[in-house]
Amino acid sequence: MADAIRLRNISKVYDLGPIKVQALRNVNLEVKKQEFTAIMGPSGSGKTTLLNMIGALDYPTSGRVFLDGNDITDYDEGEITFIRCKKIGFIFQFFNLVPLLTAKENVMLPMLFAGDLTVKEAEVRAVELLTEVGIGDRINHAPHELSGGQQQRVAIARAFANKPAVILADEPTGNTDFKTGVSILNLMRKLNREEGQTFLLVTHDPGIAGIADRVIYVIDGHVQSTCPDRVSPPSDTLVEYIKINKPKELKRLKNFKRQLKIIKRDLALFKARKNEIDFVQYQYIKNEYYKMLNEIEKKTRWLTA
Repeated sequence: MADAIRLRNISKVYDLGPIKVQALRNVNLEVKKQEFTAIMGPSGSGKTTLLNMIGALDYPTSGRVFLDGNDITDYDEGEITFIRCKKIGFIFQFFNLVPLLTAKENVMLPMLFAGDLTVKEAEVRAVELLTEVGIGDRINHAPHELSGGQQQRVAIARAFANKPAVILADEPTGNTDFKTGVSILNLMRKLNREEGQTFLLVTHDPGIAGIADRVIYVIDGHVQSTCPDRVSPPSDTLVEYIKINKPKELKRLKNFKRQLKIIKRDLALFKARKNEIDFVQYQYIKNEYYKMLNEIEKKTRWLTA
C-alpha cells in the first residue's frame, strides 16, 4: 500500500535568539494509507512539532515532507492553504470551534472555504456528518451549549468535511472523561475503517496505543518505531532526590510491592472478563493497568539500585 505520509531527514530548530532548540533531529517516517497510527513520547519530546510538519502548520529547517504522494516542502502559502483545506483534517485537543456558529455551521465552514459545494450541499453534508458522529439532534446548538464530548464530535465531523486523505489529531481525548474518551476512540476507529482516511494521533493516552495499528515513539526529537526495551535511567533531579530520601523511600518499598500484587491480581481478573467488555474499553483499561505496573516497577528498580 502506498504512503499517505513520508518524511525524509526532517529537522526542526527553533531560533530563540541566544538559545536554539532542536525539536526534531533527522526524522525519517512513512505512514501507509488507511493506517491508524499513534505518536507517543514524553512531554517536550517533539510529538506536536512532528504533527505540525506533517500538517503543514510549520516548515522544517531541513528535509522533505511528502503528503499523499506530493512533495509539499516548498509550496507557497497559497498552495499550503489549499493542501490544509483539501487534504488534511485537523482534530485539536481544545476543539477550536467558532463560538458564534452552530455545530452545523462549524462543520459547513471548511466546505464553504473549499468552494466545491453550494451552501445547500454543504448543509446537507454537515447534517449527515453530525448524524454519523452521534449528535444529529444537536446540529443547531452553539459550542457553549454542548458538552466537551459533543464538541469533540463536532470537531471530528468538521475534520471529515472535505473528505481529506489524512486526519491529524492532537490529544483528541485529552479533555474528555473516560467514558467519552472510549466513545471518541470507537468513533475514530469506525470512521477510519469505513471512510478509509489515514489517522495520525499525538497522545499521552495508553488507551489509544491499545487500538492503533502502530505506535511511533518520539524521544528527544528522534523517532523510533518501537518503544525502547531498556527503561531510561532516572533524571539527575530524581537521582538526587533518591539519594537524599532513600532510607525513607525504602520503607515504602513493601507498599509498592503490595500495590504490584493487587494490580496484577486485578489485571488477571479483568482479562478473564475480556469477552464481556467493549473491545476499545478493554484495551484502554488494560493499558492503564500496564501503565501503573510500569511506573511502580520503575520506581522499585530505582530505589533498589
